[in-house]
Amino acid sequence: MSETNTPAAFSRRSLAAQALGHVDPITRGVVAPLHVATTFIRDPDNGYSSGFSYARPDNATVREAEAVLAMLEEAEAGALLFGSGMAAATAVFGALEPGDHVVAPNVMYWALKRWLREEGPRRGLAVDFVDAADGRALGQAVRPGRTRLVWIETPGNPLWTVTDIRAAAAIAHGAGARLAVDSTAASPVHTRPLTLGADLVMHSGTKILNGHSDVVAGVLAARSADPFWARIQAIRASGGAILGPFEAYLLMRSLRTLHLRAGAQAAGALALATRLRDHPHVARVLYPGLPEDPGHAVAARQMEGGFGYMLSIRVRGGEAAAIATAAAVHLWKRATSLGGVESLIEHRASVEGPGTPCPPDLLRLSTGIEDVSDLFADLDAALRAAHG
Repeated sequence: MSETNTPAAFSRRSLAAQALGHVDPITRGVVAPLHVATTFIRDPDNGYSSGFSYARPDNATVREAEAVLAMLEEAEAGALLFGSGMAAATAVFGALEPGDHVVAPNVMYWALKRWLREEGPRRGLAVDFVDAADGRALGQAVRPGRTRLVWIETPGNPLWTVTDIRAAAAIAHGAGARLAVDSTAASPVHTRPLTLGADLVMHSGTKILNGHSDVVAGVLAARSADPFWARIQAIRASGGAILGPFEAYLLMRSLRTLHLRAGAQAAGALALATRLRDHPHVARVLYPGLPEDPGHAVAARQMEGGFGYMLSIRVRGGEAAAIATAAAVHLWKRATSLGGVESLIEHRASVEGPGTPCPPDLLRLSTGIEDVSDLFADLDAALRAAHG
């Protein structure tokens, strides 16, 4: 591990920019080295005084990135890196016991929702899906004494619904359950769920945390080092779900510029949303940063420095017009994923298939760091071309 020369009194932005001020103790380099060894020398007494024995459960480069993530999330118990966001999320559900009850949102990452529907019952979990943005519905869905986990995603992909984290935490804790928050679309720059009462926070590190569309990763961070967190740690160690050192190294590189990217991308998203809501070929813009958005008031309370980098538009003319719009862009890229420095556009109903909450006229937009005027001009031309 590298030594740390930066006092903790500085801001999270400053600490992230310097990767906690870590300095390589051998070369004095300001960038932590990449550790790729899979096995380590035992001491003469057969112990491991270095703290490392084998690469499947642990890695020094991974630890470096985890320390920065824990700092960003203000996670007292620390953070864990996984090989993907799905690996991180399913580790949480894997730590539950057969017979446990789970409440999850109707609007959430579609692959995890599908996993809960298909794999949850096979693992003995009872899962109910609810409108998590409706506090009353969420309260009615929990079963005191049986619900063990309330999982929310805010803003919720791809409708960008907003759930009140403090209220959800009170509901979960009142029923004897934990609250876990998928905060992928917010990033710790804009929302820190653990400070709002959540027990766990999850990210697809593939998205804005890495931000360069070249790493697949998942993150979990915890407020308390309790037996449930220990169980998640054991699941990662025994199952070999740890992130690889090369990916952790690249993720660390990206975390150092996270505040710059997240701020720019959120500003771009708000500018686009503001211009698109008056577009003649856009029926509706879904973005919590707009004052008229149903989730705006809650988002304004629990998000800071912006409302995230994701928005969706509903295109006048229905599904055919939406697909034609996505086909006509040039600067925007038609691709799955989000949070990268390049702006992406996608017709989500086609991707998610039957049962999707996405209206067929919806296009999901991930705002990158390009010139906002160029992004608007490209989308404006595509919308007009799609409408003849």
